[in-house]
Amino acid sequence: MIIVDTALKARAEAGNPVRVAMIGAGFMGRGVANQIINSVPGMSLVAISNRNLSGAERAYTEAGIENFREVMSVADLEAAIQKGVPAVTEDGMLLCQAEGIEAVIDVTGAIEFGTQVVLEAVAHGKHIVSMNAELDGTIGPILKTYADKAGVILTGCDGDQPGVQANLYRFVKSIGLTPLVCGNIKGLQDPYRNPTTQEGFAKQWGQNPYMVTSFADGTKVSFEQAIVANMTGMTVAKRGMLGYDFRLHADELVEKFSLDNYTGHIDDVTGIYDVDQLKELGGIVDYVVGLKPGPGIYIFATHDDPKQQHYLNLYKLGQGPLYSFYTPYHLCHFEVPLSAARAVLCNDVVLAPAGAPRVDVVAIAKKDLKAGEMLDDLGGYATYGECETAEISLRDRLLPIGLSEGCRLKRDVAKDTALTYDDVERPVGRLCDKLRAEQDAHFFGA
Repeated sequence: MIIVDTALKARAEAGNPVRVAMIGAGFMGRGVANQIINSVPGMSLVAISNRNLSGAERAYTEAGIENFREVMSVADLEAAIQKGVPAVTEDGMLLCQAEGIEAVIDVTGAIEFGTQVVLEAVAHGKHIVSMNAELDGTIGPILKTYADKAGVILTGCDGDQPGVQANLYRFVKSIGLTPLVCGNIKGLQDPYRNPTTQEGFAKQWGQNPYMVTSFADGTKVSFEQAIVANMTGMTVAKRGMLGYDFRLHADELVEKFSLDNYTGHIDDVTGIYDVDQLKELGGIVDYVVGLKPGPGIYIFATHDDPKQQHYLNLYKLGQGPLYSFYTPYHLCHFEVPLSAARAVLCNDVVLAPAGAPRVDVVAIAKKDLKAGEMLDDLGGYATYGECETAEISLRDRLLPIGLSEGCRLKRDVAKDTALTYDDVERPVGRLCDKLRAEQDAHFFGA
């Protein structure tokens, strides 16, 4: 990251900051805006778009910027950029189209609109930094093919768990080990949580209860681990991942796996995995609940060289065969500007699909669903998401949860059953459905 720091410093000293724009100004977007404006010399947040203009205005004012103006056209936005006046608008496409913007940060969390944002930004030669794991886990591989053809970078972001895993994965590989588990450390996992149960927590932190529910019910971690799998080529050991819950079943798991000297730390639990199985699968993505350091991430890796195994033991990583590496935190919006800098200044990607999707996130009924019922948003009352291999998802025509919002059920579906395309009528004319079909055809000939 020193390379990025040096490059940003050079742009600051030259009076030519990296010009970025942001689409989406909710809780996380406001954090990103504040970080760029007050803590990243060499970068300028030239424009913010939000579906409600007041949200974009709030993001600037909370960061200490009062001198901004509303723009209604590309020409207006380009003039504001040239004059150094921050701009706000409800039309996110303006940010994708205007000259003078080097990277667009997507903080929408929306599938259909996010699809439009990415394609428009790509068409106008702009790098895209995505905080939209939901989009990336649904049609990220095909969107990357568009970005590659246009010669621009489409990347996930530093700071959120997938980006932190990607950075640690690259480090572990760079020192000669073979990563076999990329994991997420969670504090809670309950697939039946809903916006009503999570309302109090959401109010406490000023967040959207649907988004908070997606964290609690497993949908978000499923998307996060899916995009890590699609970057690394890993898979899942089973539908939903192994997901050992030490918060509820610590004594049982300690006994089952003979975990000596268990203290509740991620270092203690390398024994929960079958190394031969991990190697046969080519590595897996996973999560654990209730271990320290939470909410961090972990990589378990092997080394085949006995000489290096001796050194790893000397350096307190134990005798193997799995060696534990972890990052004890994820700092989300604090690190997102570094992702934009990496893309613009270093042509570097934090994480992106390596090719054909390996893992999909499919919709599971959160309750008994009835024919005629409309499926609500992610983190809602109707469904939760679970990881499944892309092969099984395609074979069984499972409904990606990223495409589930607005679908109407054609028949009853029992609680905890995976929904299929045949169970629903999808909204007509959505771009995300078109791109998903294109993705299946491009990579699988489906």
